[in-house]
Amino acid sequence: MSNFIIGTCGHIDHGKTALIKAFNGFEGDTTKEEKERGITIDLSFSNIAKDDKNIAFIDVPGHEKLVKNMIAGAFSFDCVLIVVSAVEGIKPQTVEHLEILNLLGVKNAVLVVTKKDLIEKSELEKKLLEVEEFISKYDFDLKFGMGVSIFDEVSIESLKERLFNLDASTKIEENFFRYYVDRVFSAKGAGTVVTGTVLGKPIAVNEKVFISDIQKESKIKNLQVHGADVECANISNRTAINLSNVDAKNIKRGFVISKKGYLRGFDSIDISFSALKDKLLHHNRHYSVYIGSRKIDAKVLLYNSEESLSKGFASIKTNEDIFSIYDEKLIIRDGNFTVAGGVVLNPVNDPMKKSQKLHLLEALQDRDIPKAYSILLNAHKKGLGLISSAQRFALSHQEALENAKELENCFVDEKELIIYPISTKGIIYDNIKNIYTKNSYALLSNASLKLRLKWASEGFIKLVLNELVDEGFLVKDGNLYKNADITEDFRSSLEQIVLKRLEEESISPTAPYNIYDDLDIDRKMGDEILKLLCSKKQVIRLQHNLFIHSASLSGLLNDMKNIIKKDGYIDIQNFKAKHPLSRKYLISYLDYLDNFSEIKKQDNRRVFVEYI
Repeated sequence: MSNFIIGTCGHIDHGKTALIKAFNGFEGDTTKEEKERGITIDLSFSNIAKDDKNIAFIDVPGHEKLVKNMIAGAFSFDCVLIVVSAVEGIKPQTVEHLEILNLLGVKNAVLVVTKKDLIEKSELEKKLLEVEEFISKYDFDLKFGMGVSIFDEVSIESLKERLFNLDASTKIEENFFRYYVDRVFSAKGAGTVVTGTVLGKPIAVNEKVFISDIQKESKIKNLQVHGADVECANISNRTAINLSNVDAKNIKRGFVISKKGYLRGFDSIDISFSALKDKLLHHNRHYSVYIGSRKIDAKVLLYNSEESLSKGFASIKTNEDIFSIYDEKLIIRDGNFTVAGGVVLNPVNDPMKKSQKLHLLEALQDRDIPKAYSILLNAHKKGLGLISSAQRFALSHQEALENAKELENCFVDEKELIIYPISTKGIIYDNIKNIYTKNSYALLSNASLKLRLKWASEGFIKLVLNELVDEGFLVKDGNLYKNADITEDFRSSLEQIVLKRLEEESISPTAPYNIYDDLDIDRKMGDEILKLLCSKKQVIRLQHNLFIHSASLSGLLNDMKNIIKKDGYIDIQNFKAKHPLSRKYLISYLDYLDNFSEIKKQDNRRVFVEYI
């Protein structure tokens, strides 16, 4: 089914809510306060459907003090229904709504002049031309304009038919599901329910989602689109989501629901902005920023040296994390006045010099993604993860790779999705060469080197290892690399080195992985050596990471049995008095006593069976 969202805009009492009611009988003003005051206070949602087309309506408030609620709905419009009273014409809130919609990038528009029954036909034609001319000042694609009256059913049906014939869907599939909460409540027997518009990708019942603002995963128990249960909700569907394992009190309007791992939150993002006519954005001033259905109190810092600008780049700094994506639109207001519109260019806060950041923002504004990657690599010498490109550049993994491959002097690890400046290869090269120069008997794999160079991908390390093999410095032996100058098989030598090390460490042996790192041995190889030593009974394994020389253990067991003979028992206290070891060792050795039939455990003590 084709889905798109039409939102209303216009001055108070110009007939927005009455028009929706004429379409589908939906009474938008449902709260007691709305009915008493006779105005729409919050967003209301309804729809009409025909054949394979569904049109969702978002009716927004027209009162000047409720513009913040209007913005909360406007971000998801595919098309705007500009509602103007035939009697009053363009009024202040009409203008502000049009300005906001322009700043949010809404293009598709339909003009509806309401209350046509209150003026002559000739006046209606004149009014239509007058309003269309006014709208032409803005950047809208006006599909058509017509006059209607809620008391003229023919005009209402004609308008509905023309709306169904529109091709107004503007939302495209992105790389991941996103959803701004615009309402949240607890339903009896169901639990927590949120409403909003599906963005990015469809979602289905039983899928796991992630509430970014509270870093909590939840599962979709049920989905409803316009009051009907559905298995799947598509892009542009106005959707109610029944969430499990989360309290409605912990969710607020403006929270972002997505999939785990796609969005990171930052208390600072970078934007380009353009102010309304005769308005300026001031440096280091606090504003209200509206993004999606969320309102954020933030400080705006201009990148240019001027104190006030009508357009340019700025940083938005807040006391809360913003979960945004590249090219997302926002509105900046000062009190009750709209000042500017912005476009998110850099939703990921990178530690960069101001000059670097300006070059990055210029590239992002020009949509020059390869150049943006190149600039970011100067700030990320040890690799830039392409996995963040879904948020950072609104790119799929494949698109991110294609852009990365356009870069010169870079290594792109397609498997781990990381880009490195090729100059960084020298750091890996020097590290590996130093290991094998200091220890001729080093025997390491790619994976072992990765544990030491945590920032480097295995693909990048392998590139360097291959070069060292080609140079004749290293020789590959299975999946291990050894010094080319050592021609004999030194595995038996390593075995003796490990055994000697354990013997020297006596009853407080080092954990195996630390031994491997100290001796520059691959972990798998080290495990094989310890396994062989255990099979020869030269080493005893007491726990997963505790191996002791058999002679050391024998001597310790004699000491422990002597303590039992002297005190009648052994526990942690009298054991530690004789051998001041850490609790980890003491407990392991005491547990080992349980393997002997002549010793029995009583509470926390070990005693000889003959003493019982």
